[in-house]
Amino acid sequence: MSAESVVSPPVSSRSGRKPKGEGHARRAEILAAAERIFVEVGYEGATIRRIADEVGLSSTALYMHFSEKSEILHEICRLAFARLQAANAAVIAEGGSPAVVLRRLMEAYVDFGFENPNAYRLTYLTRPVEARDGAQSAAQMLGGDLFRAFEAIVEQAGTEGHLRGDARATAQALWAGSHGIVSLMITKPYFDWVDRTLLTRTMLDALFTGLLKP
Repeated sequence: MSAESVVSPPVSSRSGRKPKGEGHARRAEILAAAERIFVEVGYEGATIRRIADEVGLSSTALYMHFSEKSEILHEICRLAFARLQAANAAVIAEGGSPAVVLRRLMEAYVDFGFENPNAYRLTYLTRPVEARDGAQSAAQMLGGDLFRAFEAIVEQAGTEGHLRGDARATAQALWAGSHGIVSLMITKPYFDWVDRTLLTRTMLDALFTGLLKP
């Protein structure tokens, strides 16, 4: 039998303890596993033991990376907001009129939600216990910075005479629209949705026509 014909059986992450890896890589594994488990069984139903088993660690070894479950949740949310901040900063750096930048920012929000549905659920669709144990503090600090940057663009549009109404209300309406479409589509996948891109474009067209002036 040739060497090419020998196929090693796949190794399950739960089949045994993994060799010690690099710290950052191992933390990333833990966070990815916890993100899936938090969504699958709920934050309250998840345990350190289950997360450790998922990545082939002992509970003791996992505690070397995170001291408690709430710390894991907070880090998931912090990293999600960091990715969103980077995406938003890139959009703003491209420049353009306030309306163009706002639309691109909203598209970036929507894209992030669909590309990271589990992180989005934990970050934005939190229940009281999840909010208390890390999601809310991350949202208040980092999410607040994100929204203020978005609101500043809306205020610029108002200064230039492009708003039909109050800048603060406009910013919140636009923000709610972008997040609403993501939260509904990822939590109600059984609904007979039209194409995601078409629905997003239709919603944005309606919001910008109603809230902004040429």
